[in-house]
Order: sequence, then C-alpha cells, then structure tokens
Amino acid sequence: MPSRQRKPSSAKPSRRSFLVWAGIAAVLAAVAEAIWVVLSFIRPRPARTQPRDARDAIVVAGPEETFPPGSVTAFPEGKFYLVRLEDGGFLALHRRCTHLGCTVPWDASAQVFACPCHSSAFDIRGAVLNPPAPRPLDHFSVRVENGIVKVDISKPIRRRAFEPSQVRRL
Repeated sequence: MPSRQRKPSSAKPSRRSFLVWAGIAAVLAAVAEAIWVVLSFIRPRPARTQPRDARDAIVVAGPEETFPPGSVTAFPEGKFYLVRLEDGGFLALHRRCTHLGCTVPWDASAQVFACPCHSSAFDIRGAVLNPPAPRPLDHFSVRVENGIVKVDISKPIRRRAFEPSQVRRL
C-alpha cells in the first residue's frame, strides 16, 4: 500500500503565527486602554445638568445677619460658597476650579481657596493668586429680599477678572 503523505495546508495558520497575532492584539488593546485612561484624566468633567425648574435654581441662604463680615460659608447642595466681604457685600463663588474643575475648598487659616489638584489658589473674592488657573472662580447671582440672601445657581457666571460690580451690596 502506498503511504499517504500529508500535504501542508496553507489555509491553517501555524501555532506560532497565531500566538504572534494574539500578542500584537493584546499590546494594541493595552495601548488603547492606556490612552483612554490618560485622556479621561486630562479632559475636564462634563457640565452638570441644569436644575429642572426655576424653584430648584434658587438657594435660600438665610438671613443676612447670620453671615458676619469676612466670612465664607459653604453650601454643598448648591456647590457654591457664600462670601460676605469686610464691607458687607455678598459674593457667591462656584466651588469648581477654573483650571480643570476640581472642587476647591476654603482654607480659613490661610484665607484662600486652595485647589488640591494642581495648587491653584484664589483669594476671598475668587481672584487668582497662584496659577495654573487661567481666570477667577465663576460666581452666581446674589440677591437680598426682605433681609434674606438668595442665590440663583441656574448658571455660573464666567468672568475674566474680579470687578466690584459682581458684589451684591445692601
């Protein structure tokens, strides 16, 4: 009986070529994931949705006499700080750093808003003291009705510099 010789099949990949292609695919997947992680870290966070209606957009801070001159009061639900300046004026500052959107806490001992992410610092009026923040903290509209301080958080007001007209005077 004649012996049968097996012909190599060119359609079937060898084990070695399969492992090479699997390794290349794994490296490409790892590189793509690393790029995605880096871009997610660098990209600013998306803007939050606006309040559902006008009632949700107004935060009643309280009676004006509860805020002594030179004080900073945090309102976590509205994501702002209510600042009462030494002259008695009110300013509502957004809690987001203008660099990459980190939450900026008030440091009462140093009298600054200090960003923990990239070391930006802002004074009590929200003006930049230490970059990399490119501009002052955004602010919200403040009004005083019958001695009650109210802040409209429907939309932060972007600003290039501090101006006295941004302060709500009594």
